[in-house]
Amino acid sequence: MAYERILLGMGNPLLDISAVVDEEFLKKYDIKPNNAILAEDKHLPMYDELAAKGNVEYIAGGATQNSIKVAQWMLQVPGATSYIGCIGKDKFGEEMKKDCTKAGVNVQYYEDEKAPTGTCAVCVVGGERSLVANLSAANCYKSEHLKRPENWALVEKAKYFYIAGFFLTMSPESIQLVAEHAAAKNKVFMMNLSAPFICEFFKDVQEKALPFMDYVFGNETEARTFSRVHGWETENVEEIAIKISQLPKVSGTHKRITVITQGADPVVVAEDGKVKLFPVILLPKEKLVDTNGAGDAFVGGFLSQLVQEKPIEDCVRAGCYASNVVIQRSGCTYPEKPDFH
Repeated sequence: MAYERILLGMGNPLLDISAVVDEEFLKKYDIKPNNAILAEDKHLPMYDELAAKGNVEYIAGGATQNSIKVAQWMLQVPGATSYIGCIGKDKFGEEMKKDCTKAGVNVQYYEDEKAPTGTCAVCVVGGERSLVANLSAANCYKSEHLKRPENWALVEKAKYFYIAGFFLTMSPESIQLVAEHAAAKNKVFMMNLSAPFICEFFKDVQEKALPFMDYVFGNETEARTFSRVHGWETENVEEIAIKISQLPKVSGTHKRITVITQGADPVVVAEDGKVKLFPVILLPKEKLVDTNGAGDAFVGGFLSQLVQEKPIEDCVRAGCYASNVVIQRSGCTYPEKPDFH
């Protein structure tokens, strides 16, 4: 099977500014541990404060971009993956382009003339991460860029599409274009719940995309928020996963599968009204560096097997392997070669 450009991701490319902080820092900027939010004015001084820390690291990030890079790493086939998003014409944008190209991903960034490249503050406390995204240029993506022949060619070429829920905040039109193409051509379209605030405040655009989703990824907090917002009155992640998989669907070619991670607890996979649980690889606390990118890496590992048409068990096993590697390193990074069999 030819894997060239088989997987296409679209999302918000962000440069992670990652540093270990203390509880005081979280309090000062009103940040909850293990959450993901968009920056407000009160958060803006935080970026300079993080940048001034001795342990600060700059890592190319953004949820979808992380997943695509991990899938590319697991596949070890140059150019198997492509990625579309918006950056600024600046140093951070250049860094990101270099990083992604080096990882073997075929990137097609839309470069915004005015806005700086988006950044994400990654505040690490006791190995747990909290994210505050300042989208800047990432927020400027235009569907006109997607419609350009050289970029739409990537859509035509791909058989699998993955988009994190974060992209719903700024280009639902682009998502709809790809979703409709996938449904018409019997391709596989996948999204992530991504964060509680997406399920709460972007419910309408999320609901518009849902009927097209063949796979829905998320974690237990996002699943419970989704349940509450939809008035389901259940906190049971297995029940919620089944309910999501049974929501109406545009195309009958693929049945919807819901995949929910729960940190150290088993991964929940719902399909055909049934749930399967898959244990994760447990890691001693002292080996945990940070959880930034753990969920993204899980999806990347999962996708690397899915595009090879491997069974769901192998997809989950690869997802667990990739996230286990990533949480032992700073940010969503990995060694040169995977050791997955």
